Amino acid sequence: MLSKPEMVLIDVDGTLVDSVPDLAWCVDAMMREIGLPERGEAAVRNWVGNGVQRLVERALTNDLNGTPEQALFDKAYPIFLELYAENTSKRSHLYPGVEEGLEFLSSAGYRLGCVTNKAAQFTLPLLKDLGISERFELVVSGDTLPKKKPDPMPLLYAAEQLGAQPKKSLMVGDSISDVKASRAAGFSIVCMSYGYNHGEDIRDYHPDAVIDSMAELKQLLEP
Repeated sequence: MLSKPEMVLIDVDGTLVDSVPDLAWCVDAMMREIGLPERGEAAVRNWVGNGVQRLVERALTNDLNGTPEQALFDKAYPIFLELYAENTSKRSHLYPGVEEGLEFLSSAGYRLGCVTNKAAQFTLPLLKDLGISERFELVVSGDTLPKKKPDPMPLLYAAEQLGAQPKKSLMVGDSISDVKASRAAGFSIVCMSYGYNHGEDIRDYHPDAVIDSMAELKQLLEP
């Protein structure tokens, strides 16, 4: 059980939305266009979570920690951006339990915000296309502020905008970036077991709770 928060912030990729099918399609199309091997969905699933620029760098080097030559990146990145702008939500879908979890949070009167490292040009259409954009009072994207998760700035900004105390706020995410940002901001943190964490078990980073479905938030938060 967690104490009732004043505000709940929720991550997008790996928490609300399985966006890998679109991202992987765009990565492979980009790689074909520049004459390099396709990487496949399994590899992309381990690379997502730090924004599309980092995803492209990882795809070009086929390495989670890789950094490509600047000329290659400068050639590939605009191609990816154009592809993803046309394929933001064609294959992506909400995880099971997301709609139930959002309905519970809304009906219970929680103030809801969305904090993601995905750029606004992709975040806003994705949330709208999947029918959940109106659930959120505030959306903080990866390019809204000078810093993004794991820095605490987006979480603290959201708390300020919605008039919530950080120590009485909850983040719902799926990755080490969400855990680090929450701890630094003084938030509680609940993580999804199914998300994107570069192949690591999120339990190893000791969030306050790990759940298999956002529908389980009701049991965590109700007395």
